[in-house]
Amino acid sequence: MKAIIYARVSSTTDRQTTDRQVADLKTYAEYAKMEVVKVFEEKVSGAKKNAERPVLVEALEYCRTEQIDMLLVSELSRLGRNAFEVLETVKGLVDDKINLYMQKEKFTLLNDEKQPSMFAPVMLATLSTCAQLERENIKFRLNSGRQQYIAKGGQLGRKTGSVKSIDKKKEEYKDVLKALRQGLSVRQVAKLTDTSASTVQRLKKEFHL
Repeated sequence: MKAIIYARVSSTTDRQTTDRQVADLKTYAEYAKMEVVKVFEEKVSGAKKNAERPVLVEALEYCRTEQIDMLLVSELSRLGRNAFEVLETVKGLVDDKINLYMQKEKFTLLNDEKQPSMFAPVMLATLSTCAQLERENIKFRLNSGRQQYIAKGGQLGRKTGSVKSIDKKKEEYKDVLKALRQGLSVRQVAKLTDTSASTVQRLKKEFHL
């Protein structure tokens, strides 16, 4: 059985990595006697639409074109910023007979006949809604904390001089910009220059490439 791994973290800095997700999913794949043929890793905000997650889009397309049997993710929330997006993604997998394993929920989407159980739609809707509510609660607490900080005289935002200038970005990411100008895809540039796909995507948009 062929499988791929999709791992995502929200921070685009080195503060978070996908290492643990990938390692845990590889362990599961070995236990379930699956062959992991490719690993897709992405650093992008959980608030982004799926269309703004280039690696996720690539992973889903790879599943379809390469006849992948199973998509492995750490949790259901990796597949969308809200319940509607998650369910849309899952529906696409069901239509294409691609199974899905979610480690946190310990749930597999399809049975041996590649059909979802009668309880799957209800469970998926409940899980994705709970994940969305959890994100909204976190956002509320963060905003509340910021407001209290400002009310006490605190200042938000970067320190003066901490924002990189265009010229500095051109110098620092010259290899990335050169590769983009050559017409390479975001994923190809990310691999070639050892830069995160989200950074490449941001530079592509910022420099209109």
